[in-house]
Amino acid sequence: MDALGINLPGLVTQIISFGILFFILSKLLYKPLVSLMDQRAEKIREGLEASNIAREEAARSEEAIQEQLSEARVEGQKLVAEARETADRFREEEMARVRDDIELERVRAEANIQRERDAAIEDLRKEFAGLAISAAEKVVRTSLDEDGHKELIESVLEESTSGNN
Repeated sequence: MDALGINLPGLVTQIISFGILFFILSKLLYKPLVSLMDQRAEKIREGLEASNIAREEAARSEEAIQEQLSEARVEGQKLVAEARETADRFREEEMARVRDDIELERVRAEANIQRERDAAIEDLRKEFAGLAISAAEKVVRTSLDEDGHKELIESVLEESTSGNN
């Protein structure tokens, strides 16, 4: 081996030194390093699992929130529909009440108008009767010709109009 330039005792010493160094490094450095890397990998795996769980919970929460929002929308639409129905019903009731009030007022007004018309006709009859009686009294007192009749009628009419004013 000398011919090849290999020194056997130096080679054995280097192999033994390498074995001792390998043993020391594996016990002191490799195993703790591997265990630290395993712990780190475990922490990363746990973190990923936790993030997946959190993502799933967030998705479920979002679905629950969307479901609650849709239920709230439906409930809101129901409330709006009920409010509209109530308002329509109230408006119809008020319109019916107002129509009834208007009809009642119309009937009262017609009755008042009829009473006033009847009273005016009665007053007119009394006044006309009074005028007729006055004209008859004057005719009876004097006998007149055609011009006298006209003057008598004009004077009675003039007295009645000036007496009313």
